[in-house]
Amino acid sequence: MNLILRILITAILVLLIANLLPGVEVATFLTSVYVAIVLGLLNIFVKPIIVLFTLPVTVFTLGLFLLVINALLVLLCDNIVGGFNVNSFWTAMLFSIILSFLQSIVYNLTSSEKD
Repeated sequence: MNLILRILITAILVLLIANLLPGVEVATFLTSVYVAIVLGLLNIFVKPIIVLFTLPVTVFTLGLFLLVINALLVLLCDNIVGGFNVNSFWTAMLFSIILSFLQSIVYNLTSSEKD
């Protein structure tokens, strides 16, 4: 149930960012759900491999290269999901930064403490 809630929260945030950020277009809410699922799968399966191969660059840039990796994953999601369009690399980077920031805020607000 928690996974479905996170997917729906991410889909709502993707739709919200697409409406506020020029250069990002999402056709429907269902498309934003697909974007949330594909981004989640890319972060689980593809991102660790890319991070492993780019570890020296990531260490040299003190972790800032992870922003580039996140932007590339958004662009890859753009190629996979029809109805989701990101105009440029810089738009994808800004989209990924805003999405990560909003996700951390919303997930912290919705998570229940079980101590």
